[in-house]
Amino acid sequence: MKTRINKNNKFSLLLLALIVILTTSCEDRVELLPEDLTVSDVVFSNGPLALGAVTGIYNLSQQDDVLNGTLQFSTEWQSDNVEFIGTFTTFGEIRDYATLAANTSIFAMWDDNYEVIGAANLVIDNVPLVQDDNFTDAQRAQAIAEARFMRALVYFNISTIFGQPLQVGEGVNNLSVPLVVSSELGQELPRATLGQVYDFVETELLDIISDLPSDTRILANQGAVNALLARKALYEERWNDAANFANDIISSSFYSLAPDYTFYDSPDSPEHIFTLVNDAVNGQDSGQGFSGLSNPVNGGRGDVPFSQNLLDAYAEEPGDLRFDNLTQTGPGAEGADRIFTSKFPEDVNNSDDAPVLRVTEMYLTRAEANFRGGTAIGATPLEDINALRSRAGLPDLTSVTLEIILNERRKELAFEGQRRMDLLRNNLSLRRPGQPNEALSAPGMDRTIYPIPQGIRDLSPFLDQNPGY
Repeated sequence: MKTRINKNNKFSLLLLALIVILTTSCEDRVELLPEDLTVSDVVFSNGPLALGAVTGIYNLSQQDDVLNGTLQFSTEWQSDNVEFIGTFTTFGEIRDYATLAANTSIFAMWDDNYEVIGAANLVIDNVPLVQDDNFTDAQRAQAIAEARFMRALVYFNISTIFGQPLQVGEGVNNLSVPLVVSSELGQELPRATLGQVYDFVETELLDIISDLPSDTRILANQGAVNALLARKALYEERWNDAANFANDIISSSFYSLAPDYTFYDSPDSPEHIFTLVNDAVNGQDSGQGFSGLSNPVNGGRGDVPFSQNLLDAYAEEPGDLRFDNLTQTGPGAEGADRIFTSKFPEDVNNSDDAPVLRVTEMYLTRAEANFRGGTAIGATPLEDINALRSRAGLPDLTSVTLEIILNERRKELAFEGQRRMDLLRNNLSLRRPGQPNEALSAPGMDRTIYPIPQGIRDLSPFLDQNPGY
């Protein structure tokens, strides 16, 4: 992150990393191991070092398996948007619905996300104890609020991949992920239900919003809270709440639709609600993040081109600037030229920013929620969809259907990791007819979600495995 970095804070990041290693040294065992209290005492010995520990949470979130591409792309090629044509066998398993519990890429997703959670817990538990007269109450409150936001965001994200969504199975009683919410030692926590995770996330977000800033796009902020609440409410089919949370964002003068599609690596763009800023030093891992996977061979790996099905969707309306301005052609990993996204073109340093929450999603959320709820909060669904189509260079529609809204959502958010949940929560298969493994991609099928990693269950056998693994 390009924030709060100074000599003292860099030192604190190293110490925080050491704490995380010490507390999760058995590959992120849910039963935490003894902590080196001396190191912890140093990190939280004064205000500047404590703020550096908060920055460390963002740094850990820059891991590809958290917010920087691998997790997001894995859900894209599990659906109908993207192919995976690379050589990583663990990624191929996900693509082919043949994932094993021993899949090391799935293990890394679990491990890295719980590293972020662990770092957030350390900040939340220790910042109130910092003895520094110059460390103000407002600074402490914001530091804790930022940590709680990042923890809530990560929990929401991993709840979508390690458990079935609300719309299938036992709904809110579907098993999700363990809720580790303190740095207390020796915890052995079973998997929480999806309802418990959702309740925790919403309670956290509503509690911290007043302690967060409203004038930043690169740190946890008040707008990001409302945007995440809007996404969550949409997943829960709380249409009125989803429309209202989204409308709060759209109504703010701090956000607006960017006039074109050059905003992806422009963190100051009013398009962004929350973007994770990468650079050549702190950012995506070489080859496995947004940039490395999605660029053609030579600069990138050429691993994740458009699926033919997504190409056909754009071809239905030629001249769509979301395609014309955001694609590139070059050799794929298999050798032949393929079409790739150009949302993340910086393939030398892999330093393209990660789009976490942006205002376009709020227009789509408001449109869908109003359509399904029979309301017109802030605007009609038709007005919202036409605003996005106008930017894309397409003619206005005279009416909309749910299918049209979901299709616009697909075209706007392609390669950003949302297509899988948009299909599952609408009770649609992840693959379209004619695509491989369509039957295995139906809602509720075992491998539409990921296994609890075998390495985690070896250390924490009380964690129930998902069916089929």
